[in-house]
Amino acid sequence: MEKINLTIDNRNVEIPKGSTILEAANSVGIRIPTLCHMKLHDLCYENQPGACRICVVEVDGRRNLAPACKTECTANMVIKTHTPRVLNARRTVMELILSNHPNECLTCSKNGYCDLQSVAHDLGIREIRYKGEISKFTPDISPSIVRNMDKCIMCRRCEEACNTIQSVGALSAINRGFEAVVGTAFGRDISGSTCTYCGQCVAICPTGALEERTHIDEVLAALANPSKKVVVQTAPAVRVALGKDFGYEPGSDVTGKMVSALRQLGFDYVFDTDFAADLTIMEEGTELLGRIKEFLAGNEEVKLPLMTSCCPGWVSFMEQHYPDMLDNLSTAKSPQQMFGAIAKNYFAPIAGVDRKDLVVVSIMPCVAKKFECGREEFAVDGDADVNYSLTTRELAHLIRYANIDFNHLIEGDFDAPLGESTGASVIFGTTGGVIEAAVRTAYEVHTGKPLPKVDFQELRGFEGIRSATIDFEGVKLNIGIAHGLANARKLVEEAKAGKSPFHAIEVMACPGGCIGGGGQPFHRGDMEVLRKRQAALYCADSAKELRKSHENPFIISLYKEFLGEPNNELAHSLLHTHYHDRKVVICCTDKEKK
Repeated sequence: MEKINLTIDNRNVEIPKGSTILEAANSVGIRIPTLCHMKLHDLCYENQPGACRICVVEVDGRRNLAPACKTECTANMVIKTHTPRVLNARRTVMELILSNHPNECLTCSKNGYCDLQSVAHDLGIREIRYKGEISKFTPDISPSIVRNMDKCIMCRRCEEACNTIQSVGALSAINRGFEAVVGTAFGRDISGSTCTYCGQCVAICPTGALEERTHIDEVLAALANPSKKVVVQTAPAVRVALGKDFGYEPGSDVTGKMVSALRQLGFDYVFDTDFAADLTIMEEGTELLGRIKEFLAGNEEVKLPLMTSCCPGWVSFMEQHYPDMLDNLSTAKSPQQMFGAIAKNYFAPIAGVDRKDLVVVSIMPCVAKKFECGREEFAVDGDADVNYSLTTRELAHLIRYANIDFNHLIEGDFDAPLGESTGASVIFGTTGGVIEAAVRTAYEVHTGKPLPKVDFQELRGFEGIRSATIDFEGVKLNIGIAHGLANARKLVEEAKAGKSPFHAIEVMACPGGCIGGGGQPFHRGDMEVLRKRQAALYCADSAKELRKSHENPFIISLYKEFLGEPNNELAHSLLHTHYHDRKVVICCTDKEKK
Protein backbone atom coordinates (compact mmCIF):
# COMPACT_ATOMS: atom_id res chain seq x y z
CA MET A 1 0.00 0.00 0.00
CA GLU A 2 1.31 3.42 -0.98
CA LYS A 3 2.35 5.63 1.94
CA ILE A 4 2.53 9.40 2.22
CA ASN A 5 4.22 11.71 4.71
CA LEU A 6 2.75 14.74 6.44
CA THR A 7 3.14 16.81 9.58
CA ILE A 8 0.64 17.04 12.44
CA ASP A 9 1.43 19.38 15.33
CA ASN A 10 5.11 19.39 14.33
CA ARG A 11 5.25 15.58 14.27
CA ASN A 12 6.18 13.68 11.12
CA VAL A 13 3.57 11.05 10.26
CA GLU A 14 3.61 8.29 7.64
CA ILE A 15 0.19 6.89 6.74
CA PRO A 16 -1.49 4.92 3.93
CA LYS A 17 -2.65 7.06 1.03
CA GLY A 18 -6.37 7.78 1.27
CA SER A 19 -6.40 8.15 5.07
CA THR A 20 -8.28 11.02 6.67
CA ILE A 21 -6.69 13.59 8.93
CA LEU A 22 -8.53 12.02 11.86
CA GLU A 23 -7.05 8.61 11.08
CA ALA A 24 -3.59 10.12 10.71
CA ALA A 25 -3.88 11.88 14.07
CA ASN A 26 -5.17 8.75 15.80
CA SER A 27 -2.27 6.72 14.41
CA VAL A 28 0.22 8.79 16.45
CA GLY A 29 -1.92 9.32 19.53
CA ILE A 30 -3.06 12.87 18.78
CA ARG A 31 -6.62 13.21 19.97
CA ILE A 32 -9.08 15.24 17.92
CA PRO A 33 -12.55 15.46 19.52
CA THR A 34 -15.49 14.09 17.53
CA LEU A 35 -19.23 13.71 18.00
CA CYS A 36 -20.69 12.50 14.72
CA HIS A 37 -17.78 10.32 13.64
CA MET A 38 -17.67 6.66 14.63
CA LYS A 39 -15.92 3.67 13.14
CA LEU A 40 -16.51 -0.03 13.65
CA HIS A 41 -13.52 -1.34 11.75
CA ASP A 42 -14.15 -5.07 11.48
CA LEU A 43 -17.71 -4.61 10.24
CA CYS A 44 -16.78 -2.05 7.56
CA TYR A 45 -19.03 0.51 9.21
CA GLU A 46 -18.01 4.13 9.36
CA ASN A 47 -20.25 7.03 10.23
CA GLN A 48 -18.65 10.27 9.10
CA PRO A 49 -21.27 12.76 7.94
CA GLY A 50 -19.03 15.66 8.93
CA ALA A 51 -22.07 17.28 10.50
CA CYS A 52 -20.90 18.43 13.91
CA ARG A 53 -17.68 20.23 12.89
CA ILE A 54 -16.16 19.63 16.33
CA CYS A 55 -13.18 17.93 14.67
CA VAL A 56 -12.04 20.93 12.60
CA VAL A 57 -8.31 21.52 12.19
CA GLU A 58 -6.09 24.08 10.47
CA VAL A 59 -4.31 23.07 7.26
CA ASP A 60 -1.52 25.23 5.86
CA GLY A 61 -2.57 26.78 2.55
CA ARG A 62 -6.28 26.26 3.17
CA ARG A 63 -8.39 29.32 3.98
CA ASN A 64 -11.17 27.56 5.86
CA LEU A 65 -10.88 25.03 8.69
CA ALA A 66 -11.06 21.38 7.61
CA PRO A 67 -13.23 18.68 9.21
CA ALA A 68 -10.68 16.03 10.19
CA CYS A 69 -13.10 13.13 9.76
CA LYS A 70 -13.88 14.02 6.13
CA THR A 71 -10.65 15.50 4.80
CA GLU A 72 -8.29 13.15 2.98
CA CYS A 73 -4.60 13.62 3.65
CA THR A 74 -2.22 14.68 0.89
CA ALA A 75 1.55 14.38 0.74
CA ASN A 76 3.48 16.95 2.77
CA MET A 77 0.30 18.37 4.30
CA VAL A 78 0.93 20.48 7.41
CA ILE A 79 -1.83 20.25 10.01
CA LYS A 80 -2.36 22.04 13.31
CA THR A 81 -4.99 20.63 15.66
CA HIS A 82 -4.93 23.02 18.62
CA THR A 83 -4.33 26.58 17.42
CA PRO A 84 -6.37 29.43 18.94
CA ARG A 85 -8.41 29.61 15.74
CA VAL A 86 -9.23 25.87 15.94
CA LEU A 87 -10.08 25.93 19.63
CA ASN A 88 -12.27 29.01 19.20
CA ALA A 89 -14.17 27.35 16.36
CA ARG A 90 -14.73 24.17 18.37
CA ARG A 91 -15.92 26.11 21.39
CA THR A 92 -18.29 28.17 19.25
CA VAL A 93 -19.76 25.04 17.65
CA MET A 94 -20.14 23.40 21.04
CA GLU A 95 -21.88 26.45 22.51
CA LEU A 96 -24.28 26.54 19.58
CA ILE A 97 -25.10 22.84 20.08
CA LEU A 98 -25.60 23.36 23.81
CA SER A 99 -27.79 26.43 23.25
CA ASN A 100 -30.48 24.06 21.91
CA HIS A 101 -29.87 21.23 24.37
CA PRO A 102 -31.68 20.53 27.67
CA ASN A 103 -29.71 21.42 30.76
CA GLU A 104 -30.48 18.12 32.49
CA CYS A 105 -27.10 16.46 32.91
CA LEU A 106 -27.65 15.46 36.55
CA THR A 107 -30.87 13.58 35.77
CA CYS A 108 -29.96 12.24 32.32
CA SER A 109 -29.46 8.49 31.92
CA LYS A 110 -26.27 9.14 29.96
CA ASN A 111 -24.74 11.27 32.73
CA GLY A 112 -21.12 10.14 32.99
CA TYR A 113 -21.31 8.32 29.64
CA CYS A 114 -22.25 11.25 27.40
CA ASP A 115 -19.87 12.19 24.59
CA LEU A 116 -21.36 15.68 24.40
CA GLN A 117 -20.71 16.14 28.11
CA SER A 118 -17.13 14.89 27.77
CA VAL A 119 -16.25 17.09 24.80
CA ALA A 120 -17.80 20.15 26.47
CA HIS A 121 -15.72 19.45 29.55
CA ASP A 122 -12.52 19.05 27.53
CA LEU A 123 -13.20 22.32 25.70
CA GLY A 124 -13.68 24.09 29.02
CA ILE A 125 -17.22 25.28 28.30
CA ARG A 126 -18.43 27.20 31.35
CA GLU A 127 -21.10 29.40 29.80
CA ILE A 128 -23.32 29.47 26.73
CA ARG A 129 -23.21 32.85 25.06
CA TYR A 130 -25.93 32.11 22.54
CA LYS A 131 -29.53 32.33 23.70
CA GLY A 132 -32.60 31.65 21.63
CA GLU A 133 -35.51 29.36 20.97
CA ILE A 134 -35.15 25.78 22.19
CA SER A 135 -36.75 22.91 20.28
CA LYS A 136 -39.45 20.95 22.07
CA PHE A 137 -40.43 17.44 21.00
CA THR A 138 -42.86 15.03 22.64
CA PRO A 139 -41.03 12.07 24.21
CA ASP A 140 -41.57 8.82 22.33
CA ILE A 141 -41.88 5.87 24.72
CA SER A 142 -41.94 2.31 23.39
CA PRO A 143 -41.70 -1.01 25.28
CA SER A 144 -37.90 -1.00 24.84
CA ILE A 145 -36.63 2.40 23.71
CA VAL A 146 -37.32 5.98 24.78
CA ARG A 147 -36.61 8.76 22.29
CA ASN A 148 -36.11 12.27 23.65
CA MET A 149 -35.38 14.30 20.55
CA ASP A 150 -34.85 17.47 22.58
CA LYS A 151 -31.41 15.94 23.22
CA CYS A 152 -30.69 15.03 19.60
CA ILE A 153 -27.62 16.81 18.22
CA MET A 154 -28.05 15.49 14.66
CA CYS A 155 -24.84 13.47 14.72
CA ARG A 156 -26.81 10.83 12.79
CA ARG A 157 -24.96 7.90 14.32
CA CYS A 158 -28.29 6.21 15.02
CA GLU A 159 -29.36 6.68 11.42
CA GLU A 160 -26.23 4.96 10.15
CA ALA A 161 -26.58 2.10 12.64
CA CYS A 162 -30.24 1.59 11.73
CA ASN A 163 -29.72 1.81 7.98
CA THR A 164 -26.19 0.50 7.39
CA ILE A 165 -25.53 -2.10 10.08
CA GLN A 166 -29.13 -3.23 10.53
CA SER A 167 -30.81 -2.29 7.21
CA VAL A 168 -33.99 -1.65 9.19
CA GLY A 169 -34.65 1.87 7.95
CA ALA A 170 -36.61 3.03 10.98
CA LEU A 171 -34.63 6.26 11.47
CA SER A 172 -33.51 9.01 9.12
CA ALA A 173 -32.88 12.75 9.15
CA ILE A 174 -36.06 14.75 8.58
CA ASN A 175 -36.84 18.46 8.25
CA ARG A 176 -34.30 21.25 7.84
CA GLY A 177 -32.65 23.98 9.82
CA PHE A 178 -33.88 24.48 13.37
CA GLU A 179 -36.53 21.77 12.92
CA ALA A 180 -34.03 19.15 11.73
CA VAL A 181 -34.05 15.94 13.75
CA VAL A 182 -33.59 12.21 13.30
CA GLY A 183 -37.03 10.65 13.21
CA THR A 184 -39.27 7.94 11.80
CA ALA A 185 -41.26 7.88 8.57
CA PHE A 186 -44.16 10.35 8.72
CA GLY A 187 -43.36 11.14 12.35
CA ARG A 188 -44.73 7.88 13.70
CA ASP A 189 -43.89 6.68 17.20
CA ILE A 190 -41.02 4.21 17.22
CA SER A 191 -43.44 1.39 18.09
CA GLY A 192 -45.35 2.11 14.89
CA SER A 193 -42.24 2.08 12.72
CA THR A 194 -40.09 -0.73 11.35
CA CYS A 195 -37.93 -0.64 14.51
CA THR A 196 -36.87 -4.09 15.76
CA TYR A 197 -35.77 -2.78 19.20
CA CYS A 198 -32.24 -4.11 18.65
CA GLY A 199 -30.96 -1.07 20.55
CA GLN A 200 -27.89 -0.37 18.42
CA CYS A 201 -29.10 3.22 18.09
CA VAL A 202 -29.15 3.48 21.89
CA ALA A 203 -25.69 1.97 22.17
CA ILE A 204 -24.02 4.56 19.93
CA CYS A 205 -26.10 7.68 20.64
CA PRO A 206 -23.62 10.19 22.14
CA THR A 207 -26.31 11.87 24.27
CA GLY A 208 -29.51 10.92 26.09
CA ALA A 209 -31.65 11.28 22.97
CA LEU A 210 -32.00 7.50 22.85
CA GLU A 211 -32.11 5.28 25.93
CA GLU A 212 -33.61 2.02 27.11
CA ARG A 213 -36.97 2.13 28.87
CA THR A 214 -35.99 1.46 32.46
CA HIS A 215 -37.80 -0.88 34.85
CA ILE A 216 -35.56 -0.26 37.85
CA ASP A 217 -38.34 1.26 39.98
CA GLU A 218 -40.68 -1.65 39.28
CA VAL A 219 -37.99 -4.15 40.27
CA LEU A 220 -37.20 -2.24 43.47
CA ALA A 221 -40.90 -2.21 44.34
CA ALA A 222 -41.12 -5.98 43.84
CA LEU A 223 -38.03 -6.57 45.99
CA ALA A 224 -39.62 -4.51 48.77
CA ASN A 225 -42.95 -6.37 48.60
CA PRO A 226 -43.04 -9.09 51.30
CA SER A 227 -45.84 -10.97 49.49
CA LYS A 228 -43.65 -11.59 46.44
CA LYS A 229 -40.83 -14.02 45.78
CA VAL A 230 -38.42 -12.40 43.35
CA VAL A 231 -36.03 -14.49 41.25
CA VAL A 232 -33.46 -13.24 38.79
CA GLN A 233 -31.82 -14.81 35.74
CA THR A 234 -28.61 -13.53 34.14
CA ALA A 235 -27.70 -13.89 30.47
CA PRO A 236 -24.26 -15.26 29.51
CA ALA A 237 -22.99 -12.04 27.88
CA VAL A 238 -23.72 -9.95 30.99
CA ARG A 239 -20.99 -11.54 33.12
CA VAL A 240 -18.18 -10.56 30.72
CA ALA A 241 -19.37 -6.96 30.30
CA LEU A 242 -20.69 -5.80 33.69
CA GLY A 243 -17.20 -5.38 35.14
CA LYS A 244 -16.43 -2.53 32.75
CA ASP A 245 -18.67 -0.20 34.74
CA PHE A 246 -16.68 -1.00 37.90
CA GLY A 247 -13.20 -0.47 36.52
CA TYR A 248 -12.40 -3.99 35.34
CA GLU A 249 -10.57 -4.65 32.10
CA PRO A 250 -12.83 -5.34 29.09
CA GLY A 251 -13.83 -8.99 28.96
CA SER A 252 -13.31 -9.64 32.67
CA ASP A 253 -15.56 -12.48 33.86
CA VAL A 254 -17.24 -11.20 37.04
CA THR A 255 -19.82 -13.99 37.42
CA GLY A 256 -19.21 -14.63 41.13
CA LYS A 257 -19.30 -10.97 42.13
CA MET A 258 -22.41 -10.42 40.01
CA VAL A 259 -24.18 -13.26 41.83
CA SER A 260 -23.21 -11.82 45.23
CA ALA A 261 -24.36 -8.35 44.20
CA LEU A 262 -27.76 -9.69 43.13
CA ARG A 263 -28.16 -11.43 46.49
CA GLN A 264 -27.31 -8.21 48.32
CA LEU A 265 -29.93 -6.42 46.24
CA GLY A 266 -32.48 -8.75 47.81
CA PHE A 267 -33.35 -11.32 45.16
CA ASP A 268 -34.68 -14.50 46.78
CA TYR A 269 -33.07 -16.76 44.19
CA VAL A 270 -30.24 -16.01 41.80
CA PHE A 271 -30.50 -18.24 38.75
CA ASP A 272 -28.73 -18.41 35.41
CA THR A 273 -30.20 -18.00 31.93
CA ASP A 274 -27.47 -20.44 30.90
CA PHE A 275 -29.66 -23.20 32.35
CA ALA A 276 -32.38 -22.20 29.92
CA ALA A 277 -29.83 -21.99 27.10
CA ASP A 278 -29.09 -25.67 27.65
CA LEU A 279 -32.84 -26.28 27.59
CA THR A 280 -33.12 -24.30 24.36
CA ILE A 281 -30.57 -26.57 22.71
CA MET A 282 -32.60 -29.63 23.67
CA GLU A 283 -35.70 -28.21 22.02
CA GLU A 284 -34.14 -26.39 19.08
CA GLY A 285 -31.66 -29.18 18.37
CA THR A 286 -34.46 -31.75 18.35
CA GLU A 287 -36.45 -29.54 16.01
CA LEU A 288 -33.47 -29.16 13.67
CA LEU A 289 -32.83 -32.91 13.53
CA GLY A 290 -36.52 -33.54 12.92
CA ARG A 291 -36.65 -31.18 9.96
CA ILE A 292 -33.46 -32.57 8.44
CA LYS A 293 -34.69 -36.16 8.76
CA GLU A 294 -37.92 -35.22 6.99
CA PHE A 295 -35.95 -33.43 4.29
CA LEU A 296 -33.68 -36.43 3.74
CA ALA A 297 -36.75 -38.67 3.62
CA GLY A 298 -37.98 -36.67 0.63
CA ASN A 299 -40.48 -34.32 2.26
CA GLU A 300 -40.27 -31.27 0.01
CA GLU A 301 -42.66 -29.31 2.24
CA VAL A 302 -40.27 -29.14 5.18
CA LYS A 303 -39.04 -25.61 5.85
CA LEU A 304 -35.28 -25.30 5.52
CA PRO A 305 -33.04 -23.63 6.36
CA LEU A 306 -34.09 -23.64 9.99
CA MET A 307 -33.25 -20.25 11.48
CA THR A 308 -32.49 -19.71 15.16
CA SER A 309 -35.01 -17.81 17.30
CA CYS A 310 -33.03 -16.84 20.40
CA CYS A 311 -32.64 -13.17 19.46
CA PRO A 312 -35.82 -11.05 19.81
CA GLY A 313 -34.43 -8.27 17.62
CA TRP A 314 -33.93 -10.81 14.82
CA VAL A 315 -37.40 -12.35 15.37
CA SER A 316 -38.96 -8.89 15.21
CA PHE A 317 -36.99 -8.18 12.03
CA MET A 318 -38.45 -11.31 10.42
CA GLU A 319 -41.98 -10.47 11.56
CA GLN A 320 -41.76 -7.00 10.10
CA HIS A 321 -39.65 -7.47 6.99
CA TYR A 322 -40.14 -11.13 5.98
CA PRO A 323 -43.46 -12.37 7.40
CA ASP A 324 -43.68 -14.85 4.52
CA MET A 325 -40.55 -16.58 5.88
CA LEU A 326 -41.70 -17.03 9.49
CA ASP A 327 -42.08 -20.80 9.07
CA ASN A 328 -38.31 -21.01 8.69
CA LEU A 329 -37.82 -19.72 12.24
CA SER A 330 -37.41 -22.30 14.97
CA THR A 331 -40.51 -22.34 17.15
CA ALA A 332 -38.32 -22.66 20.25
CA LYS A 333 -38.63 -19.72 22.61
CA SER A 334 -35.57 -17.72 23.56
CA PRO A 335 -33.66 -18.78 26.70
CA GLN A 336 -35.13 -15.77 28.56
CA GLN A 337 -38.67 -16.94 27.88
CA MET A 338 -37.95 -20.63 28.41
CA PHE A 339 -36.56 -19.74 31.81
CA GLY A 340 -39.69 -17.74 32.64
CA ALA A 341 -41.98 -20.59 31.60
CA ILE A 342 -40.06 -23.12 33.72
CA ALA A 343 -39.82 -20.73 36.68
CA LYS A 344 -43.57 -20.02 36.69
CA ASN A 345 -44.79 -23.55 35.89
CA TYR A 346 -42.17 -25.83 37.45
CA PHE A 347 -40.20 -23.94 40.08
CA ALA A 348 -43.09 -21.95 41.58
CA PRO A 349 -45.00 -25.08 42.76
CA ILE A 350 -41.77 -26.53 44.18
CA ALA A 351 -41.18 -23.28 46.08
CA GLY A 352 -44.81 -23.25 47.25
CA VAL A 353 -45.54 -19.97 45.49
CA ASP A 354 -48.46 -19.06 43.25
CA ARG A 355 -47.14 -18.08 39.82
CA LYS A 356 -48.61 -14.60 40.18
CA ASP A 357 -46.60 -14.10 43.37
CA LEU A 358 -43.37 -15.18 41.72
CA VAL A 359 -41.70 -12.19 40.07
CA VAL A 360 -39.18 -13.16 37.41
CA VAL A 361 -36.55 -10.56 36.52
CA SER A 362 -33.99 -11.00 33.76
CA ILE A 363 -30.64 -9.26 33.38
CA MET A 364 -29.99 -9.01 29.67
CA PRO A 365 -27.43 -7.42 27.31
CA CYS A 366 -30.36 -6.44 25.13
CA VAL A 367 -33.15 -3.85 25.01
CA ALA A 368 -35.28 -5.99 22.67
CA LYS A 369 -35.78 -8.40 25.58
CA LYS A 370 -37.99 -5.76 27.20
CA PHE A 371 -40.34 -5.94 24.23
CA GLU A 372 -40.12 -9.72 24.17
CA CYS A 373 -41.17 -10.28 27.78
CA GLY A 374 -44.21 -8.04 27.22
CA ARG A 375 -45.55 -10.09 24.30
CA GLU A 376 -49.04 -11.49 24.99
CA GLU A 377 -48.12 -15.03 23.99
CA PHE A 378 -45.57 -15.14 26.83
CA ALA A 379 -48.18 -14.68 29.55
CA VAL A 380 -50.86 -16.75 31.28
CA ASP A 381 -54.06 -14.91 32.19
CA GLY A 382 -52.17 -11.65 31.98
CA ASP A 383 -49.29 -12.82 34.18
CA ALA A 384 -46.04 -12.59 32.20
CA ASP A 385 -43.57 -15.47 32.33
CA VAL A 386 -40.82 -12.84 32.68
CA ASN A 387 -42.10 -9.78 34.50
CA TYR A 388 -39.22 -7.34 34.00
CA SER A 389 -36.06 -7.25 31.93
CA LEU A 390 -33.14 -5.04 32.94
CA THR A 391 -30.10 -4.29 30.81
CA THR A 392 -26.53 -4.78 31.98
CA ARG A 393 -26.32 -1.00 32.35
CA GLU A 394 -29.43 -0.95 34.55
CA LEU A 395 -27.92 -3.62 36.79
CA ALA A 396 -24.80 -1.48 37.20
CA HIS A 397 -27.04 1.45 38.19
CA LEU A 398 -28.89 -0.75 40.70
CA ILE A 399 -25.64 -1.91 42.29
CA ARG A 400 -24.47 1.67 42.72
CA TYR A 401 -27.89 2.74 43.96
CA ALA A 402 -27.66 0.11 46.71
CA ASN A 403 -24.16 1.33 47.66
CA ILE A 404 -22.69 -2.13 47.08
CA ASP A 405 -18.89 -2.30 46.96
CA PHE A 406 -18.80 -4.50 43.88
CA ASN A 407 -15.02 -4.79 43.61
CA HIS A 408 -14.66 -6.27 47.12
CA LEU A 409 -17.57 -8.72 47.02
CA ILE A 410 -16.89 -12.36 47.83
CA GLU A 411 -17.76 -14.48 44.82
CA GLY A 412 -21.03 -16.37 45.08
CA ASP A 413 -22.62 -19.30 43.27
CA PHE A 414 -25.93 -19.57 41.44
CA ASP A 415 -28.80 -21.32 43.17
CA ALA A 416 -29.90 -24.79 42.12
CA PRO A 417 -31.60 -26.18 40.15
CA LEU A 418 -32.08 -23.36 37.63
CA GLY A 419 -28.53 -22.11 38.01
CA GLU A 420 -26.66 -25.13 36.71
CA SER A 421 -25.33 -25.09 33.17
CA THR A 422 -22.76 -26.43 30.74
CA GLY A 423 -20.09 -24.77 28.64
CA ALA A 424 -22.37 -24.95 25.61
CA SER A 425 -24.77 -22.49 27.18
CA VAL A 426 -22.28 -19.76 28.03
CA ILE A 427 -21.18 -19.34 24.40
CA PHE A 428 -24.77 -18.35 23.53
CA GLY A 429 -23.52 -14.82 24.21
CA THR A 430 -21.45 -14.52 21.05
CA THR A 431 -22.01 -14.88 17.34
CA GLY A 432 -21.70 -18.54 16.33
CA GLY A 433 -22.21 -19.74 19.89
CA VAL A 434 -25.82 -20.89 19.60
CA ILE A 435 -25.24 -23.02 16.52
CA GLU A 436 -22.02 -24.46 17.98
CA ALA A 437 -23.90 -25.47 21.12
CA ALA A 438 -26.62 -27.02 18.97
CA VAL A 439 -24.09 -28.97 16.88
CA ARG A 440 -22.44 -30.42 19.99
CA THR A 441 -25.75 -31.96 21.07
CA ALA A 442 -27.27 -32.70 17.66
CA TYR A 443 -24.20 -34.64 16.56
CA GLU A 444 -24.25 -36.99 19.54
CA VAL A 445 -28.03 -37.42 19.48
CA HIS A 446 -27.98 -38.21 15.75
CA THR A 447 -24.96 -40.50 15.68
CA GLY A 448 -25.12 -41.98 19.18
CA LYS A 449 -21.36 -41.45 19.35
CA PRO A 450 -19.22 -39.01 21.34
CA LEU A 451 -17.92 -35.97 19.49
CA PRO A 452 -14.40 -36.34 18.13
CA LYS A 453 -13.95 -32.68 19.14
CA VAL A 454 -15.95 -30.23 21.24
CA ASP A 455 -14.59 -26.96 19.88
CA PHE A 456 -15.83 -26.04 16.41
CA GLN A 457 -13.39 -23.34 15.37
CA GLU A 458 -14.96 -23.19 11.92
CA LEU A 459 -18.11 -21.71 13.48
CA ARG A 460 -16.25 -18.96 15.32
CA GLY A 461 -15.05 -15.54 14.25
CA PHE A 462 -16.22 -11.99 13.58
CA GLU A 463 -16.89 -12.01 9.85
CA GLY A 464 -20.38 -10.65 9.25
CA ILE A 465 -21.38 -13.77 7.30
CA ARG A 466 -19.71 -17.14 7.82
CA SER A 467 -20.40 -20.68 6.68
CA ALA A 468 -19.22 -24.17 7.55
CA THR A 469 -20.09 -27.79 6.84
CA ILE A 470 -20.22 -30.26 9.74
CA ASP A 471 -20.13 -33.98 8.91
CA PHE A 472 -22.64 -35.94 11.01
CA GLU A 473 -21.25 -39.37 10.14
CA GLY A 474 -22.15 -39.10 6.49
CA VAL A 475 -24.87 -36.46 6.83
CA LYS A 476 -23.32 -33.14 5.94
CA LEU A 477 -24.93 -30.20 7.71
CA ASN A 478 -24.41 -26.86 5.98
CA ILE A 479 -24.49 -23.98 8.43
CA GLY A 480 -24.71 -20.23 7.87
CA ILE A 481 -24.02 -17.59 10.50
CA ALA A 482 -24.74 -13.87 10.41
CA HIS A 483 -24.55 -11.05 12.92
CA GLY A 484 -25.90 -7.59 12.20
CA LEU A 485 -29.27 -7.51 10.49
CA ALA A 486 -27.94 -6.18 7.18
CA ASN A 487 -25.86 -9.35 6.93
CA ALA A 488 -28.83 -11.47 7.98
CA ARG A 489 -30.95 -9.87 5.25
CA LYS A 490 -28.56 -11.24 2.61
CA LEU A 491 -29.03 -14.80 3.88
CA VAL A 492 -32.81 -14.40 4.12
CA GLU A 493 -33.04 -13.05 0.59
CA GLU A 494 -31.02 -16.03 -0.60
CA ALA A 495 -33.36 -18.43 1.20
CA LYS A 496 -36.44 -16.60 -0.08
CA ALA A 497 -35.17 -17.03 -3.64
CA GLY A 498 -34.73 -20.77 -3.04
CA LYS A 499 -30.96 -20.51 -3.45
CA SER A 500 -29.78 -21.06 0.12
CA PRO A 501 -27.17 -23.82 0.48
CA PHE A 502 -27.79 -24.00 4.24
CA HIS A 503 -29.75 -26.41 6.43
CA ALA A 504 -29.46 -24.16 9.47
CA ILE A 505 -28.74 -20.45 9.96
CA GLU A 506 -27.85 -18.67 13.18
CA VAL A 507 -28.61 -14.97 13.35
CA MET A 508 -27.86 -12.42 16.05
CA ALA A 509 -29.09 -8.88 15.51
CA CYS A 510 -26.22 -7.09 17.21
CA PRO A 511 -22.62 -6.89 15.96
CA GLY A 512 -20.67 -9.60 17.73
CA GLY A 513 -23.87 -11.10 19.09
CA CYS A 514 -25.10 -10.46 22.64
CA ILE A 515 -21.64 -9.30 23.72
CA GLY A 516 -22.33 -6.21 21.57
CA GLY A 517 -25.95 -5.91 22.64
CA GLY A 518 -27.78 -2.60 22.86
CA GLY A 519 -28.00 -2.90 26.66
CA GLN A 520 -24.33 -3.56 27.36
CA PRO A 521 -21.91 -1.03 28.91
CA PHE A 522 -21.04 1.43 26.17
CA HIS A 523 -18.12 0.32 24.00
CA ARG A 524 -18.64 2.91 21.24
CA GLY A 525 -17.77 0.57 18.40
CA ASP A 526 -14.47 -0.65 19.87
CA MET A 527 -14.14 -4.11 18.36
CA GLU A 528 -11.24 -4.95 20.66
CA VAL A 529 -13.68 -4.78 23.58
CA LEU A 530 -15.99 -7.24 21.79
CA ARG A 531 -13.08 -9.58 21.04
CA LYS A 532 -12.13 -9.68 24.72
CA ARG A 533 -15.72 -10.36 25.75
CA GLN A 534 -15.92 -13.19 23.22
CA ALA A 535 -12.63 -14.69 24.38
CA ALA A 536 -13.87 -14.63 27.98
CA LEU A 537 -16.98 -16.62 27.03
CA TYR A 538 -14.93 -19.26 25.22
CA CYS A 539 -12.62 -19.41 28.23
CA ALA A 540 -15.60 -19.95 30.55
CA ASP A 541 -16.82 -22.71 28.23
CA SER A 542 -13.43 -24.45 28.29
CA ALA A 543 -13.33 -24.31 32.08
CA LYS A 544 -16.65 -26.15 32.47
CA GLU A 545 -16.53 -29.83 33.38
CA LEU A 546 -19.60 -30.47 31.20
CA ARG A 547 -19.66 -28.79 27.79
CA LYS A 548 -22.69 -30.28 26.04
CA SER A 549 -26.24 -29.24 26.88
CA HIS A 550 -27.66 -32.76 26.93
CA GLU A 551 -25.17 -33.68 29.68
CA ASN A 552 -26.56 -31.14 32.15
CA PRO A 553 -27.90 -33.38 34.98
CA PHE A 554 -30.52 -30.81 35.96
CA ILE A 555 -31.81 -30.66 32.40
CA ILE A 556 -31.97 -34.47 32.36
CA SER A 557 -33.94 -34.41 35.63
CA LEU A 558 -36.28 -31.70 34.34
CA TYR A 559 -37.27 -33.86 31.37
CA LYS A 560 -37.52 -37.01 33.49
CA GLU A 561 -39.59 -35.46 36.29
CA PHE A 562 -41.64 -32.86 34.45
CA LEU A 563 -41.37 -32.33 30.71
CA GLY A 564 -41.03 -35.84 29.36
CA GLU A 565 -39.25 -35.77 26.00
CA PRO A 566 -38.01 -32.77 23.99
CA ASN A 567 -40.68 -31.43 21.65
CA ASN A 568 -43.47 -33.53 23.18
CA GLU A 569 -46.88 -31.99 23.92
CA LEU A 570 -46.03 -30.44 27.31
CA ALA A 571 -42.59 -29.25 26.24
CA HIS A 572 -44.05 -27.72 23.10
CA SER A 573 -46.81 -25.90 24.97
CA LEU A 574 -44.36 -24.37 27.47
CA LEU A 575 -41.18 -23.93 25.47
CA HIS A 576 -42.31 -23.14 21.94
CA THR A 577 -44.16 -20.22 20.43
CA HIS A 578 -45.66 -18.80 17.25
CA TYR A 579 -44.94 -15.62 15.30
CA HIS A 580 -47.01 -12.82 13.80
CA ASP A 581 -47.02 -10.81 10.61
CA ARG A 582 -46.20 -7.35 11.98
CA LYS A 583 -45.22 -5.71 8.71
CA VAL A 584 -45.62 -1.94 8.89
CA VAL A 585 -47.70 -0.45 6.11
CA ILE A 586 -47.44 3.29 5.42
CA CYS A 587 -50.82 4.36 4.10
CA CYS A 588 -52.10 7.59 2.60
CA THR A 589 -53.62 8.51 5.95
CA ASP A 590 -50.11 8.82 7.40
CA LYS A 591 -49.06 11.11 4.58
CA GLU A 592 -52.16 13.25 4.95
CA LYS A 593 -51.52 13.59 8.68
CA LYS A 594 -47.97 14.67 7.97
